[in-house]
Amino acid sequence: MKRRDFIRLSAGLGAAGLATGLTPPAPAAAQTKMVFKASDVQPPGYPTVAAAENLGKKLEAATNGRLSVRMYPSMQLGGEKETIEQTQIGAVQLLRVSAGAVGPIVDEINVVNMPFLFRNVAHAEKMMDGPIGQELLDKITANANAQLVALCWMDAGARSLYNTKKPIKSIEDIKGLKFRVIGNPIFIDMMNALGGNGVAMGYDQVFSALQTGVIDGAENNPPSYVFSNHYTAAKYLSLTEHLIIPEVLMFSKRTWATLSADDQSLIKKFAREAQLEEREFWNKYEQQAMEKAKAAGCQITEIADKKPFQDAVKPVWDKYGPKYQDMINRINAIA
Repeated sequence: MKRRDFIRLSAGLGAAGLATGLTPPAPAAAQTKMVFKASDVQPPGYPTVAAAENLGKKLEAATNGRLSVRMYPSMQLGGEKETIEQTQIGAVQLLRVSAGAVGPIVDEINVVNMPFLFRNVAHAEKMMDGPIGQELLDKITANANAQLVALCWMDAGARSLYNTKKPIKSIEDIKGLKFRVIGNPIFIDMMNALGGNGVAMGYDQVFSALQTGVIDGAENNPPSYVFSNHYTAAKYLSLTEHLIIPEVLMFSKRTWATLSADDQSLIKKFAREAQLEEREFWNKYEQQAMEKAKAAGCQITEIADKKPFQDAVKPVWDKYGPKYQDMINRINAIA
């Protein structure tokens, strides 16, 4: 049996009972304990993992142990695509994924996946914390096909290029290199426009693909580059900062419907706190990642002039931008 088929079978079995212990006998519904299964592709201690775990601790304390969270980090339940599918059917309850992986499901979210959309990380954070951020989260929740409840955003910094071959100092250096991207047409087109070859691949496959030469490089933030050990195979990091993609913490709509309004409000409250808490974790973690990469002898290249990179992705903006133009204008207007 293929791994993905096994995951789907396991997910289906979990959904049948809505994960053991999640569907209580009706007379005792108010008192039955519920343990929410949480998934993240990142390792223990990673900012998103730590923030979700803290959300679970707060929830457990506030409900006297009636509601709690069990975290499965490090891709234990599969990559982002597989765990989104499991969350949609109720086999996983709490899930943190990149907005890049949500875009193919809820098209309106692709606006934040546009290259060089945000001026800097601070600009992206203002979007997340403000009315536009909430509006985009609500679009995920309102999407009938998604079957997801979007709780909050989480920071993921700026994404840059890293590879096994050579330092990338200019856009010409990208030509012909195979770079892994999230499985979203925008990112494939972006990488091709930059002169490389975009290869859609699950995050769980990247490390081995770098080691074996299936790909020459990937693009991600410094903590993912370091703490998933990609830096041991790809020694050249170039700070292109071509994407600033937020993360999304989501809940299974199927399980959400079984919760009382009070429990839903409690989860939303702690999720909002998790959004800000994760940001503090992130800033420290990103600094640690850069220090670790430097100590390991990785060659880190600053890109002083990003204009050639920005000009190169104009075809991506021409293709996708008009659809999201109103929202792009509103995001650009954030001071």
